[in-house]
Amino acid sequence: MIVRRPNVRLFPRSSPTSRAAAAIAVGLLLTTTGCASDVTRWIAQTRIHQGDVALAAHNDADASEAYQLALRVAPHDEHARAGFVTVQLRLADKLFTDSRFDDAIDALALAARYSPDDERIAALRSQIEQAEIKRDIVVSNYPSYKEASTSIRRSLLALRHSTEQIGTNIARFEYTYDTSDLTQAIRESYELNAEIARATARLITLRQLAESGAPESKETDSLAPPASLLPLP
Repeated sequence: MIVRRPNVRLFPRSSPTSRAAAAIAVGLLLTTTGCASDVTRWIAQTRIHQGDVALAAHNDADASEAYQLALRVAPHDEHARAGFVTVQLRLADKLFTDSRFDDAIDALALAARYSPDDERIAALRSQIEQAEIKRDIVVSNYPSYKEASTSIRRSLLALRHSTEQIGTNIARFEYTYDTSDLTQAIRESYELNAEIARATARLITLRQLAESGAPESKETDSLAPPASLLPLP
C-alpha cells in the first residue's frame, strides 16, 4: 500500500509583510553602503541645475525656490549657496526699485544666512535703509511729491509730439523747398525749449522742497523761466 505524503513547501511563499520587511532591510543596506548619500547628491545637483536654468532665464522666483530646495539637502554646497545669494540680491534690488523696502530687506536677510560678510549685501542694505529715511522725511513734509514728479514726467513725455512735429516740418522742406516749413520748425523748436526749461524749473523746485522738507507751496507750479531774449522768426 502506497501512502501519499502531504505537499509541504520547505520555503513558503512570502507574505506582503515579509516583502515589506525585506524592502526595509534593503533600504537600510543601501543606506549603510553609501547609496543614500548618492541619492542626496543627485537631488541637490538636480535642484541646482534647475536654479541655474531659471537664473539664466531671469526667472528669479523659481531660481530662489530651486536653490533653497538644494540647500535643504546640501546646506554646504558652494554652488547652491552662491546661486541663492545672487538671486536674492536680484530680488532685493527689484523690490527696492518697486519701493517695497521691507520685502527687500527680508530678501537680503535670507542671502546673508549663506554669505554673512558679503559686501554686496551690506551695500544694498545700506542703500535701502538710506532710501527709507529719505522717504519718511519727504513723505512727512511733502505729501504730494509723488504727484508732482508724475506730473513732470507726463509733461516731458508730451514733448515727444513736439519733437516729431519739428522733424516733420524739416522733412517737408526737403521736397517743398519752402522756407516757411523751416520757419515753422524754428518756432516749434523755441516752444519746445521753453517747455523743457519750465520742466527743469519744476524739477529744481521739487528737489529743493524734498531736501529742505518745507511744505509744498501753491506757487510751485507757477514758476517759469524768464522769457527768451531770442526773437521769434
